[in-house]
Amino acid sequence: MPHRLAAPVAVAGAGALVCAAVLWADPTTPGGVIPVCPSKALLGINCPGCGSSRMLYSLLHGDLPAALHYNALGLIALIALVGTFVFWTRDRVRGRDSVRWYQYRNAPHIVLALVLGWLVLRNIPVAPFTGLRV
Repeated sequence: MPHRLAAPVAVAGAGALVCAAVLWADPTTPGGVIPVCPSKALLGINCPGCGSSRMLYSLLHGDLPAALHYNALGLIALIALVGTFVFWTRDRVRGRDSVRWYQYRNAPHIVLALVLGWLVLRNIPVAPFTGLRV
């Protein structure tokens, strides 16, 4: 069984390193280590991922409202990824193949529609959509 857990342990370790790096870098402080998003700097728009590091930082500090403010879709994606990781690890321990949500025929289309919709919504220049900008 140890060989079955090698991949999940590696993924969990990588995730822990990312969390530690975000905690160390403190993306909520202006002028910090993490640079401004290129789409924000070059085009002046919020990409679908803008605010993700601040969302993770807030989440790691237990501030769910701030995490939702910084990137609500990113938070939903993170929850989906953690759930996928848990089920994948469970199936690795049991020694069976897992059903992967991303293998369903319409999964890429749904993800693309969500990401593009989020991109458009957070860049509409009138209230209440301006509240989605970070």
